[in-house]
Amino acid sequence: MTDNEVKHNVTKHGQPKALYMLFMVEMWERFNYYGMRALLSLFMISTVIGFTKATSSKIYGMFTALVYLTPVLGGYLADRYIGKRHSITIGAILMAMGQFTLASYELINPILALGTGLTLIIIGNGFFKPNISTIVGELYEPNDPRRDGGFTIFYMGINVGAFFAPFICGFLGEPTDPMNVLEAYKWKYGFMAAGTGMLIGLVWYLVSQNKYLGHIGLHPVTKNDQDEDPEEKAKAEAAKKPLTDEEWDKIKAIFTFVFFAIFFFAFFEQAGTSLNFFAKEATNLTPVLPIIGQITLKASYFQAVNPIFVVLFAPLFAKLWLKMGTKDPSIPSKFGWGLFLQGIGFAAVAIGAALYQANGPVSAIWLILVYLFCTMGELCLSPVGLSMVTKLAPLKFMSLFMGVWLTASFFGNLLAGWLASYYESWSLTTLFSVPAVMSMLFGVVMWIMTGKIKKWMHGVH
Repeated sequence: MTDNEVKHNVTKHGQPKALYMLFMVEMWERFNYYGMRALLSLFMISTVIGFTKATSSKIYGMFTALVYLTPVLGGYLADRYIGKRHSITIGAILMAMGQFTLASYELINPILALGTGLTLIIIGNGFFKPNISTIVGELYEPNDPRRDGGFTIFYMGINVGAFFAPFICGFLGEPTDPMNVLEAYKWKYGFMAAGTGMLIGLVWYLVSQNKYLGHIGLHPVTKNDQDEDPEEKAKAEAAKKPLTDEEWDKIKAIFTFVFFAIFFFAFFEQAGTSLNFFAKEATNLTPVLPIIGQITLKASYFQAVNPIFVVLFAPLFAKLWLKMGTKDPSIPSKFGWGLFLQGIGFAAVAIGAALYQANGPVSAIWLILVYLFCTMGELCLSPVGLSMVTKLAPLKFMSLFMGVWLTASFFGNLLAGWLASYYESWSLTTLFSVPAVMSMLFGVVMWIMTGKIKKWMHGVH
């Protein structure tokens, strides 16, 4: 199948069939990552590792930051030497190895298992993350109106995996009674489940890539063999040309979006640390529900709230962007809404924190509200950001700039770990009020800058 055939081999909804193949691969990779993430900070403060919340938050922040820094190198190596599709394979193998290494804490020193496992996941993600997103972008022609909707559907795949992962990995891995010796060491089953999910995704990718992707992403961008696809030859020729003034303007726009996204992710990534601790300590985990009666929850289960909202709302947002057509809000406007909605969510959980400090454990509704508004903000910013890079980045640096986009999460996660490290030294009301105020402020600033950024984008929408 040629690249053009891939792009025009569509479903009844008009999206390339290859999008849904990549959807499945990303779904299992995110199952792998979010299953581990739901357990990680709780695992580090458990009796197995024994870190404090402050130390756990800083290590968690550093880990999740590096997960989003290595894609810069992974994207560059894919563009220049390896090819995107081979890079995805390498990344999946390394991430699966990392999960099984985390699970080996009874065979080797737990700190060594933790450090080695996280390192393998960091490196593997660097090869995997930028390249699968870039291949999604290559399924569309420039300014194809299906692109934002396609990335939103792809983003839904991310969150289908992220939804199931906390329930399965949390059920298998998070102890119900940490004081029980048999329970205290069951974390390994959660990590093993996460690694198994990655292996399933890898097998699906290996058996289906040639059928659905043709030559897309098979070779480095600079490759120019006589036998390769004509579109690949054209891309290789374009890669030899110097950047134009218009391309430099578009790069300025990319870096502006990256700057604002840093603060979005700094607050969004509280989910794995401060919000996880809040779920464990400040939330009533044995609520009484109408008809059902009393149920028992685990803190890790709340990591599934954001993904289920994404799964529910992503199709609606995808249809909204497509239905609005030429009236579709600009990328800067969507970013502004993303930040502002996130601020509303943290204002809600700050109220919940104040009630907890006054009266003890509170209803889960406060966590649900923060995840609801953060999810709506996320759908305005994160999939749109992925799509934005494939629209604005110079062809020869496409995967590199996808890596640059992901550095927003690198710096954001560093800030997230730093902020969460004050969980026990600041009042929780203050801890959650800071993201509320700053998110809304940055949203307003983005709206003010919309005109300037649109000029740099040169008609890209």
